Parts: sequence; C-alpha cells; structure tokens
Amino acid sequence: MHALPYWRLSGYYFFYFAFIGAFSPYFGLYLQSLGFSAWDIGLLMSQMQLMRLFGPNLWGWLADRCRRRVPIVRLAGVLSLGGFTAFFWLERLPGLLVAMAILAFFWSAALPLVETLTFDHLREQPASYSRIRVWGSIGFIVAVLAAGAYLDLAPPAGVLAVCWAILAGIVVLGLLVPEPPLTAHRDEGPPIADILRQPRVRALLAACFAMSAAHGALYVFYSIHLDANGYSKTEVGALWSLGVLAEIGVFLAMARISRRYSRRAILAACFAAAVVRFLFIGWGIGSMAVAVFAQLLHGLTFGAYHAAAIAAVNRWFPGRAQGRGQALYSSLSFGAGGLLGGVFSGWAWDAIGAGWTYTWSAVFALVGGGLVLVWFREPSPERA
Repeated sequence: MHALPYWRLSGYYFFYFAFIGAFSPYFGLYLQSLGFSAWDIGLLMSQMQLMRLFGPNLWGWLADRCRRRVPIVRLAGVLSLGGFTAFFWLERLPGLLVAMAILAFFWSAALPLVETLTFDHLREQPASYSRIRVWGSIGFIVAVLAAGAYLDLAPPAGVLAVCWAILAGIVVLGLLVPEPPLTAHRDEGPPIADILRQPRVRALLAACFAMSAAHGALYVFYSIHLDANGYSKTEVGALWSLGVLAEIGVFLAMARISRRYSRRAILAACFAAAVVRFLFIGWGIGSMAVAVFAQLLHGLTFGAYHAAAIAAVNRWFPGRAQGRGQALYSSLSFGAGGLLGGVFSGWAWDAIGAGWTYTWSAVFALVGGGLVLVWFREPSPERA
C-alpha cells in the first residue's frame, strides 16, 4: 500500500507559500524605499507573472516526457535561491530586472509539478488535497506576520534576508519530497489539443486569466495602498494574514462544500465575491471594518476558487496530460493574467489613482464570472 508522504508535501507547501507571504506584501515596499516609481515597481514585480507564461509549460512538458518531476523541482529550488541572492548586491533597474527574471523563471517551475505530485500521491483521495494545501496557507500567515513585525523594527532591506532564508527552506524540502510510484494511467489520456477543444476547458482557463488579472493590483500595490492610508507594517501583515485565515477555513471545509455544490456554482460565487472585494479595497480602505471584510472575502476569491479550478484541471487533463494541464493553468492564469493585472496596475496607479485601479480589478472579475456562467457547462453533475 502506498504511504502518503503527508508532512513532506505539506512542508513543501508551507515554505513555498511562506516565500509569497514575505515577498508579495513587502518586496514592493523595499523597491519603493530604493526610489523606484509605481511603473518600475509594477514592471519588476510583473516578472514573476511574465515567466509563468512559458516557464511552467516548458517544465511541465519536460516532466511529462521524462516521467520524472522531483529532480526538476529540486533544480528549480536551487536556481531560484541563486537568482534571489543577486538582490543583495543590486539596486539599479536593469540588474534587478535580470535577477527577478531568473528567480521567476525557475521558481515558477516548481508549483505546477508539486501539485501534480500531490495528486499522484493522493491517487483515489483527491478530496484530501485541501488538507495538504492548507499548510501553504499556514506558511503564508507565519511569514507575513513575522516579516511584518520584523520590518517594523528593521529597514525595508531586511526583507531580503527573510526571503533568502525561506527559499533555502524550499531547497531542503525539495530534497525530501519523494517521486510517486509510476502507474499505468500515466500512459493514457487524450491529446492535449482535444482537451483544449472542449468549451468548458477554454471557459475555465479564460476565467482563471481574468481572476488573476483582477488580483494584479492586490499583489503589487495592496501593502503600498495600506501604508499610504496610515496602516503600520504589523497591521499590513495582520490584514494579509486575515485573508489567508479565511482561505484556510475554506480549504478545510472544501470537501463538504464540493459535495454539496457544483464547480460552476462555487466558481460563480467566487467571482461575485471578487467584484465586491476589489470595490471595497479601492474605495473603502480607510475604514478598518471595510478592510477586514474585504480580506475575509479572500476565502472565496482565492481559497474556494483555486480549489475548484485546480480540481477541474486535474480531472479534465488526465494521464500524461496532467503536467501540461497544471502548467497551462499556472501560465494562463497566474502568468498571463497576473502579468496583465500587474503591468496595468503599474500604469493605472499613478494615472488614475488607487480607487479606479481597483475598480478595474472588479471589472476583470466581472468578466470572469460571466465566462463561468455562460460557457462553463458540464455534461453531468461533477464534484471537485
């Protein structure tokens, strides 16, 4: 009987999302301390999304061809750490762009492969995915709170040491994650082109693109937005953490939710919540109560959304197409969608202001919700 490496997989998710918890909220503040404009910050941070356009597809194709994922995960961790190390010596835009691109290219390779590894280890228990993935959310909370408290005392450059240490943890956990036993289903499955001809698949990927575009301003400018409205870095960390606590609650309840509601209904609710959330962030952030409510909606706009979307991808891209399916999900949503959202918000922040920038985020979410309602059709009631 195959033994599930629960703690090794959970530990990897913990460190992977802990890096996001330290990097996304605070690295933009570090760049701001170096004197970069909103456009420069948006351009630099968008490298994480730009590399997801083609990086995961390349690594996913290579992994499916070699039928080995763990060596690529380990290589990606080591080279990501190497790329980030250059930030300790770079302070000018051209050098930072190159270092960010190297970090992003290799860092983006790991998660789609680890997602596939996790489902392979789970085998006939895909509903248990949330019990493992929830440790990523816990890692995010630990990192965002600890880094926020630390940066209230240390200069903004302190974020570099925090992120470096977490990336080193990713390398260590990558060495511990095992390859799952090979099974016959890896040789099965329709061609990827046939899968992509399905309207429901195209609708899902397009909606995921829109959701990530909607989150672009959040990931690049949310901390800057809070800082400009008088929030301390500890409060910034607390608000980020509150959103992820809501996400954890949803992950823990996702098995029950998915038995009761279809993926279409779950996704429609998530996109509706995103419209409300971004309007509140854009126009009501001066009120702590509004800020708290908007962050609680993260449980829907990321937690339930991601769990439903990734379950659909895992089911609709069977066999040896799974690696490329996860890579497509990552590159088209977090990559292309995140790139559009990040670059657009970098321009809009100075041109039209924070309120209207987040209004456009709500518009992106509205478009994604429309795609789900109109085109996301399943021939029979399926559950995530």
